[in-house]
Amino acid sequence: MPPFLTPLNTDALRQVGVPAPWCFGMADRVRFSELDALNHVNHTAYLRWFESLRLLYCRDYGISDYSETAPQLVLKAVGAQYHAPMFLSEDYIATARTVRFRTTSFEMDYAVFAPDLRVVGTALVVLLTSDGRGRFPLTEAMKSAFMQRDGATAET
Repeated sequence: MPPFLTPLNTDALRQVGVPAPWCFGMADRVRFSELDALNHVNHTAYLRWFESLRLLYCRDYGISDYSETAPQLVLKAVGAQYHAPMFLSEDYIATARTVRFRTTSFEMDYAVFAPDLRVVGTALVVLLTSDGRGRFPLTEAMKSAFMQRDGATAET
């Protein structure tokens, strides 16, 4: 298992069996606090995992450094589909990629492997100006990173 809470690139993901098209991820382990009354990972924990990964992803892809002058990233929609339960102390890899983008927003897909696929998710992220008063357009560098690294497509 690769180091926990560290961004993983395509090569590192393939070495642990995460399939294409996933090219960005992070390894971690299920904690007791993430369990529900049935002793499996609570559905809200997956959304927190996706959010933690999204923070690393956005830094790594040059979308935001989360400073006071950086664009605000706002979730417009989020969802998950659960394939199999997870339990205490299981090691897992959460993955993320952008599949589509528009002028001021992008759609991400997520997956959690342990080592088989356990959950998939989606998020629609909107960029706002740092003061939150208007939309922040994706830069050419952001769009290029989405296309080159993730194979994302532009929508009009």
